[in-house]
Amino acid sequence: MLDWMNEKIKLMEWYDISLVKLSAAAFALMVAKLWTPLLSLDWYWYLVIALVAAIIPIKKMFSKPPEMSM
Repeated sequence: MLDWMNEKIKLMEWYDISLVKLSAAAFALMVAKLWTPLLSLDWYWYLVIALVAAIIPIKKMFSKPPEMSM
């Protein structure tokens, strides 16, 4: 299934990916609106969650691509 998803992502344009991100943000806001205890955390917990979630994509973005062996 992951291979299928990777192939489909390659067909997307930049605005398609932006729309997916926007829909994910809207869904997160809907969950926060429906489940109010989620918004009762202090601000720094949201920062910690954002930083932890960003570690792997940032590492991939700044790492060298793997060497192709023949």
